[in-house]
Amino acid sequence: MEVAGKILSTNTFPVVGIGASAGGLEAFRKLLKAIPEKSGMAYVLVQHLAPTHESHLPELLQKVTSIPVLEIADEIKVEPDHIYILPSNKMLVANDGVLQLSPRPTKKGKLNLPIDLFFTSLAEIHQSNAIGVVLSGTGNDGTQGLKAIKEYGGITFAQDEASAAHAGMPQSAAQAGVVDFVLPPEEIPPKVLALTNLIHGNAGNESATPMADNEAFKQILALLRIRRGTDFTYYKQTTIRRRILRRMAIHKNEAPADYLKYLRDNKPEQDSLYQDLLIPVTDFFRDHPVFDHLSESVFPHLVNKTAGEAIRIWVAGCSTGQEAYSIAICFKEFLGGKPERVQIFASDLSAPAIAKARLGLYTKAEVDTVSPNDYRSSLQKPRIRIR
Repeated sequence: MEVAGKILSTNTFPVVGIGASAGGLEAFRKLLKAIPEKSGMAYVLVQHLAPTHESHLPELLQKVTSIPVLEIADEIKVEPDHIYILPSNKMLVANDGVLQLSPRPTKKGKLNLPIDLFFTSLAEIHQSNAIGVVLSGTGNDGTQGLKAIKEYGGITFAQDEASAAHAGMPQSAAQAGVVDFVLPPEEIPPKVLALTNLIHGNAGNESATPMADNEAFKQILALLRIRRGTDFTYYKQTTIRRRILRRMAIHKNEAPADYLKYLRDNKPEQDSLYQDLLIPVTDFFRDHPVFDHLSESVFPHLVNKTAGEAIRIWVAGCSTGQEAYSIAICFKEFLGGKPERVQIFASDLSAPAIAKARLGLYTKAEVDTVSPNDYRSSLQKPRIRIR
């Protein structure tokens, strides 16, 4: 299921997505018990259930918390200090501050990954107000969703192995490097609250920020410019500051000046902040109308204009390569077997992103937006591989 007509939420409060599978009930109980009655956040629980299994989670979990626990109805509006639970045999996405349900796919051989689906939509719609938590379960559902949340500036958690009845899902996320904190379930809500208070308490506009903090932010960017040669001064400063505040929260620095001091003595943290500021959000065919326009208007012009010459295309800011490969697939389809010399160059400031782009190795979840025909005709060729 894709979100039709994705609309960013105007909500300013955090929305916490919590996913679990086998062993999830006890983890949910422990986590919900630790949520304060007035945290100012919304919580959405997604658990793997058999299609024919009737969920009793709302009744069971209402016994451990005074916060209202609701089974999700389609188009329900998300409100702070409420807990929402996915009904059985449904898939869920966030859109425009509401929760949208759809039937669970019944196609044989197709993986159902409801946690990844919801977390990814949560990241796209709520962006830096999205928080993801992966609890007990087998498999790897939730890993790609946490990756999306991190890419959009949110914060991610996984249950620790010692307290998880089944550690597969949280371990998968932690091993993929997409988890900020690994904690027992009962320690997650207090940590979420402390982090969001720090970020939201320091995330005002520049004119309202104390002069000392403004100076510290400027020196942080100067430090990165010296180390990496990239000047973030002209990037959108509200986004830049939220990314810096996120790193501050992770390292328990309460003031920008404290983080600046920590940053000066810690080159690996400088590199981590640099990667966070680059915001590597990408996907195959991320904006379909743009690729339609390329195929219908731009490519014919290029072929006519460069008759007999090589066609050269440069993809600047290619991130992990999906856009460059999407253009290659589009051009291949446009040519329809007609011989043309086409060279596609791609560049990016992020060395890890370029390394992945060069490798051309993607998971099935990462190529979900590519049609099956393209899998067969393009993605199984030597240059792009699926694992």
